[in-house]
Amino acid sequence: MDYLSAVLEVKMNKIIYTIIPVFAFSIIFVNMFFGHLIFASETQEVVNKYSIYVHLLSEWQSDSKNIIFEVTNTWHKSEKINNVNHVFDAESKEYNTNQLHEINDKSYVELKHEFSNCQEEWQPMLYRKAVDTVRHEIEYLQGQQLGTDPSVSVYPDIDNKNYDNAEQQLKIKNGYAQFFPICTSQDITSYDYSVKTDNKDLGFNVYFVPSFEQRENFANSKFDYYSDSDCYGVNKQSYSGTCENIEKDGGLLVIFPDNLEPWTTKVTVNLYEK
Repeated sequence: MDYLSAVLEVKMNKIIYTIIPVFAFSIIFVNMFFGHLIFASETQEVVNKYSIYVHLLSEWQSDSKNIIFEVTNTWHKSEKINNVNHVFDAESKEYNTNQLHEINDKSYVELKHEFSNCQEEWQPMLYRKAVDTVRHEIEYLQGQQLGTDPSVSVYPDIDNKNYDNAEQQLKIKNGYAQFFPICTSQDITSYDYSVKTDNKDLGFNVYFVPSFEQRENFANSKFDYYSDSDCYGVNKQSYSGTCENIEKDGGLLVIFPDNLEPWTTKVTVNLYEK
């Protein structure tokens, strides 16, 4: 009887080990083609995940001239679109067009991928959700995440120790600034946010600002930002906060000095409307 039980157990294990991969592959396959319909959000929240690739041209002093921003922007649907799914249609957008811009009299090329400008909803594939959840749990165990909710990233407050804040303020005057617009159906709103970088040689400044125009003013006396202590961070490598009473044209401004070293600097940005 023991022998027969052992044989049956081995056969059952083989069947289970065969069924599980097939089942998992089937879910991934179906989700690839129909995930935007099957797993469409029925909640009030809209999620837009996009990336921005920036290449600094020759007039920048940085040895490394590449910055990648990975952005998650979560906001609440307005009542009029509450029952409508606005799924991102990549074919109808020119989101992947290289665009030449200038800041501080220095040029750069910007490429946005899957950026919807707060117009449409990004429905994450099921396996992408699973990967993000596993990554969140690993980072939580490592102390890189403070929150237990896998859909919300909260990073620890880590200062840049390579130089002090006074030197940072001098460095960013000739630095690079990226603006991330908030998405909201309200005139005034509040946002949780978190930012981190894999560049260990320098720090970033992060500010909630009332408009895109402040991107041109960060190096002069006209610079205007939300001055509550939770609305900005100076000389950080990782930071999270909550900014309240933000106007609808506002957004997050992340600034790096023009001292980037090889290879590519990666920045992760998360925005969550409260």
